[in-house]
Amino acid sequence: MSSQTAPSNPTVDPYQHLQITLNADGTITRLREIPNTPPTPDPSHPTPVLSKDIPLNQSNNTWIRIFLPREALDHNSSTKLPLIVYFHDHCANMEIDLHVIIVSVEYRLAPEHRLPAAYDDAMEALHWIKTTADDWLRDYADLSNTFIMGGSAGGNIAYHARLRAATEIDKVEPLVIRGLILYQPYFGGSQRTQSELRNNDPILPLSVCDLMWELSLPIVDRDHEYCNPKVGDGPQLLEKTKLLGWKVLVVGYDGDILFEHQIELVKLMKEKGVSVVSQFGEGGFHGKDMFEPAKTKALHVVLKNFILSSLVA
Repeated sequence: MSSQTAPSNPTVDPYQHLQITLNADGTITRLREIPNTPPTPDPSHPTPVLSKDIPLNQSNNTWIRIFLPREALDHNSSTKLPLIVYFHDHCANMEIDLHVIIVSVEYRLAPEHRLPAAYDDAMEALHWIKTTADDWLRDYADLSNTFIMGGSAGGNIAYHARLRAATEIDKVEPLVIRGLILYQPYFGGSQRTQSELRNNDPILPLSVCDLMWELSLPIVDRDHEYCNPKVGDGPQLLEKTKLLGWKVLVVGYDGDILFEHQIELVKLMKEKGVSVVSQFGEGGFHGKDMFEPAKTKALHVVLKNFILSSLVA
């Protein structure tokens, strides 16, 4: 890691890049219309993936979308499918390629709800899964083969949900978590890395990265434990999680502005005895797999192999 603390690239306006405006009360106005694909719960619909939305916490306006492969209904098999609790989007294609059930969590957003609000929502989702009477999860999900997964900011949430679940195991049983999947997870620190100093990520310029931390952390400190996994209680909690036998997969690219933070995370987990494997491609950028179908397919192969290697019969 570099000890330099270079400023963000002033040529990129982070508010314009994210298409947001900051309001006087500390909230933001989101100018970009996020596509909202309606669920397709009707089995008569020809889609290969069925989905339905269920409220999680109405007072927090959080909810869950469950994705179920149609063939699970068509084959009427007694063999249940692994469950992925997922923090991000782009679930339908992953559902088809991995042949799993996905519970995607719509968590509260910053800056209106700064961290740890999203971590609280993650734990609430795990508790909901273990207590729900939902027929899709009851009939088709193998709760003894559960995986927590997240991409980008969702990777950060998944990681912290893992730490909490490991120390509050009574709150998630009978879910048995077999693995943690982190795709280009979002971590940082006060010291600039070489990846940050290069500042050539088209999706996540340094000024944008800085602003997102500024809007999400409870205090302005890039060495806060929510940002930097090497500080606070995180390292000690990792030692506890290794006893549970969870496996971890970290996937990314060396062209990602967050690459060196991800490398440091892998090193930390290995030092603490956690069973972790990593796969970092050359070049690329933050979220590259979401923009190129061939890369997405290749990513799904990596994910499927990891899940299959972690399942317990």
